[in-house]
Amino acid sequence: MSMRNQWLRHVLALNPMDLVVPLIVFAVTMAIGYVIRRLFLRALRAWNQRTQSRPGLILAEALRGPIWIWILILAAHLAIQSSDLPESMTGNASTLFADLWVISLTLLGMRIARDLVRYYGGQIHGAVAVTTLTQNLAQIAVLTLGIMVLLGPYIKRLAPVLTALGVGGLAVALALQDTLSNLFAGFYVAVAGQIRMGDYIKLNTGEEGYVFDIGWRSTTMRALANNLIIIPNAKLAQAIVTNYHLPEKRISGSVQVGVSYASDPERIEAVLLEIARQAAHEVPGMLAEPAPSVTFDPGFGDSALGFTLGYQVAEFVDQYSVRHELRKRILRRFREEGIEMPFLTRTVKLEGPAAPQERTD
Repeated sequence: MSMRNQWLRHVLALNPMDLVVPLIVFAVTMAIGYVIRRLFLRALRAWNQRTQSRPGLILAEALRGPIWIWILILAAHLAIQSSDLPESMTGNASTLFADLWVISLTLLGMRIARDLVRYYGGQIHGAVAVTTLTQNLAQIAVLTLGIMVLLGPYIKRLAPVLTALGVGGLAVALALQDTLSNLFAGFYVAVAGQIRMGDYIKLNTGEEGYVFDIGWRSTTMRALANNLIIIPNAKLAQAIVTNYHLPEKRISGSVQVGVSYASDPERIEAVLLEIARQAAHEVPGMLAEPAPSVTFDPGFGDSALGFTLGYQVAEFVDQYSVRHELRKRILRRFREEGIEMPFLTRTVKLEGPAAPQERTD
């Protein structure tokens, strides 16, 4: 600390302008940068409000912090260049500032890429579903580009190191075989488009639920009980999956009804259709188109005539609430109409041993 004080006293005594000029350049640059930043962000905010542009809003939010870093780098660079420091020191400082600028620009690009994928990836027809994996891949792509730009001047000097890392990377890849398998399986699942965010799926092993997220290691599903089911991507890629949201969310449901053999089938069909058509306009999740239908199936039962009421629901989980409401309406209407829904009955015929025949001689 004493040596620094002696150096400062020496500079101030001999030529104080060697310190004053760089400080003035630094302060002026910071002030001008502050004004430009304020005007630029204000203009960008006004343009966003006028156009309701989501990319403009993302850009404005992302630029708030990095602009200060760029102003600081520029101010420090101009201050050093205006000083009487040796050329070797100013050259090293310029290289350092250039590297810091590339790093800050890379971080900015990573944030913008993540936000653009998050907000707009799902709106592009045929695009990969917006998941944690796709957001990370977008960020990794920008990071890789930034590292290449940053290390470009040093590639020749780092060639032996990169060769050693390549050999070591092979060993690491073998050690992380399961992790890499899950990574590539997750990428395949996301790109294939057969399993998307928000789809309701069921695996051949019994697990089912809404796809909550597709990560680099595992896929998370949310069950109807609001539990999270975590499945390794490699297992998911090999499983037999039923996707209840493809090719469309609408699925068919049915309710079976048994009535007495004394009932008129034509009347039962008309009553069931009337119940279903009215419910289609009142019960949430039940669709009026395609129209409900009634079939005489399974037909002749042990103690009843069997009918099947078919209908369409908006998506998989709606079938439970719709079936619940339809059964209540059918029971209430049958009681009003006096239509009997018999209990299971069986007729048992007992036969004793045959009576012996009398012999006549």
